[in-house]
Amino acid sequence: MSLISNSGSASDAAASSPKRRLLHTLLTYEIGVIPLPYFLAIALTVFLSAHFGLLPKNMIGGLAVIMTMGVFFGQLGQRLPILKEIGGGAILCLLLPSVLVFYGFFGPTTIDATKMLMKEANFLYFVIASLVVGSILGMDRFILVQGMIRMFVPLVAGTLAAVTAGMAVGMLFGYSAYHTFFFIIVPIIGGGIGEGILPLSLAYSAILGGTPDQYVAQLVPAAVVGNIIAIICAGVLARIALKKPAWNGDGMLIRAKEENDLFREKEESTHHIDFRYMGAGVLLICAFFILGGLAEKIVHIPGPVMMILLAVLFKYLRVIPPLLEQGSKSFYKLVSVAFIWPVMIGLGMLYVPLDSVVEVFSVGYVVVCASVVVSMTLAGFLIGNLLKMFPVESAIVTCCHSGLGGTGDVAILSASNRMGLMPFAQISTRIGGASTVILATLLLGFFH
Repeated sequence: MSLISNSGSASDAAASSPKRRLLHTLLTYEIGVIPLPYFLAIALTVFLSAHFGLLPKNMIGGLAVIMTMGVFFGQLGQRLPILKEIGGGAILCLLLPSVLVFYGFFGPTTIDATKMLMKEANFLYFVIASLVVGSILGMDRFILVQGMIRMFVPLVAGTLAAVTAGMAVGMLFGYSAYHTFFFIIVPIIGGGIGEGILPLSLAYSAILGGTPDQYVAQLVPAAVVGNIIAIICAGVLARIALKKPAWNGDGMLIRAKEENDLFREKEESTHHIDFRYMGAGVLLICAFFILGGLAEKIVHIPGPVMMILLAVLFKYLRVIPPLLEQGSKSFYKLVSVAFIWPVMIGLGMLYVPLDSVVEVFSVGYVVVCASVVVSMTLAGFLIGNLLKMFPVESAIVTCCHSGLGGTGDVAILSASNRMGLMPFAQISTRIGGASTVILATLLLGFFH
């Protein structure tokens, strides 16, 4: 009887062992860094409050929505086959919310809370300012200046390559040169929605007649499709970099090691963070953003561009004490790790209109957009190598010229895991975009 009992006990233990292992796996599996049961409890809380219209329509409610979805979709995109090779986290965080909005998945409470955070509180600009100012102040001074000087050549070469290839492919698919240039190429390289599409729509309506909103609807799809292709290009470049170490700067633009010890960025030890200086760094970031806006009133150059130029100038002149620079850099690292995917959720919900993209979607249209982005990226790769820059990083920075402004820069650099290139990406997007808008307006007036 004892033998039977022992045998049965061993059999039960063997049967229960897989169940215990499964239970242990589920209890310890992490979404981001949050154990699964805790993440499910958080997600359920947010979902139920949104479903019953009880979600706070303020920054807390908006952050709860975008961070819950950002953590989940970001991790999902990093683990799905094929997608994980081309920046799947960024792609899913940008596109899935747009699809869900298109099919009415989100209630008005969720949309209102997200809109309050992203548009009214302008959380996007806070994130971009943190990334730009923090990375500029935390970067080696010599590398920063030399990188920005050299970057203009691949940017110009990439723009010329994009226009040439886009025009050729557009006419091949039956588009007129006029339509291809002004309604496909220009919106892709115009610097985003706020800095590119909106000024272009005002200029187009003034020159061609009609209302700005009808031109926005025609220009936005090219910008969105181009940005998606740029994200894919960045993800592919990141994979190439792993297989070709000689091309890979691992987030460093200039081939520093081959030239001079001065180029080597001195990474300060980050095992100890003084949160007092991190707090001061946040204040410094806000001050630079406000200073850029004030400078805009005087010199009539967009505030974000002035913010970048002033941060570079202060860094070059060594105006900021090193500990404050380190505080800004610490906060930049926090933002780059914790808020990138959530911000892209908000962008997908509010800034990527899927219906506008679907209306013009065709094989020819996508191929034309792809030719613009790919040719620009390839030119940046080839020219960057000639100018003693790491070709992968040079290509990614040049590729940012075809992104949706600061939105696109975040997505592209996130897909390639190179957020440290944000200052160069912003120069590429802001200055390249502003130049494109001015030139396109002059050309449209001339040809009309």
